[in-house]
Amino acid sequence: MSKPSRSSGHPPAEGLREQKRRETHQRIVDTALSLFLANGYEATTLDAIAAEAGISRRTFFAYFKSKDDILMSFMDAGWASMCADLLKTSPDVQPLHAVRDVMTKQISSYTTEEMTSLDNLMRSSESLLARKQIFYAEQEQALFATLCEVWRQPERQVALRMVAIIAIGAMKLTTQAWGNQSGHKKPMAEMFCEALASLKSEL
Repeated sequence: MSKPSRSSGHPPAEGLREQKRRETHQRIVDTALSLFLANGYEATTLDAIAAEAGISRRTFFAYFKSKDDILMSFMDAGWASMCADLLKTSPDVQPLHAVRDVMTKQISSYTTEEMTSLDNLMRSSESLLARKQIFYAEQEQALFATLCEVWRQPERQVALRMVAIIAIGAMKLTTQAWGNQSGHKKPMAEMFCEALASLKSEL
């Protein structure tokens, strides 16, 4: 995930080639997610994804190396959106509170049914579970870099690194606990806020 940065003025106009590539990328992701949820991750082949997306197998590999990469791209887009929101935060706000708010907003953008389907999907493959742990480590670094963009004082960097570690750790524990619930599930966003609040009470 590339480091989000502040920009001034308007972004450069997207050329036709870049637009078509972005649209094809998104079509592959949307198609693959639909097939994964309908047929299962292991049962969905690359050929099926390519055919449903209206592209050749060769074109598929110009965008993704594997099925795992598609899901990681989907997750990465969500975190990129979260970091973009965090960059809009006032530096007068406490960093952990800001992270809690933007992460809660991101989690709440999914319904319980959507979150359940995605969680089951990520648990359906050993390779996905391994990639997910690597992904968390990468997002911890990305979150720390984003925090340093908002709160720029060098002397705060150790504390900001701790905020990133705490936030990602709370998300990992929340995701696991939420997925292990039986029956009616408590909203994940609520559980995430409770996890952070419990840490505050211990400190």
